[in-house]
Amino acid sequence: MAHSRSAKKRVRQSDKRRIVNRALKARFRSQMKKVLVLAKAKGDGVQKEYRELVSWLDKAAAKHVIHKNAASRYKSRVAAKIKSLAAAAK
Repeated sequence: MAHSRSAKKRVRQSDKRRIVNRALKARFRSQMKKVLVLAKAKGDGVQKEYRELVSWLDKAAAKHVIHKNAASRYKSRVAAKIKSLAAAAK
């Protein structure tokens, strides 16, 4: 348990940041699922939702919630999955 004032403040800051970071991660993960479900269902608007996902991933990387290479890896894998599902549909 924190004893000094500065340590108590750091605990408060960490708690706030953890909540924000978890919300950001949950947001891009749910967006990723949405994109993949749309791609599997061959629904319209996959590209629009993919662009939204890219935006959320870039925001998370910019705020250091995830590493920039991790964001790039997620984008690449989702794009490859969309492409393979589109090719399989033809």
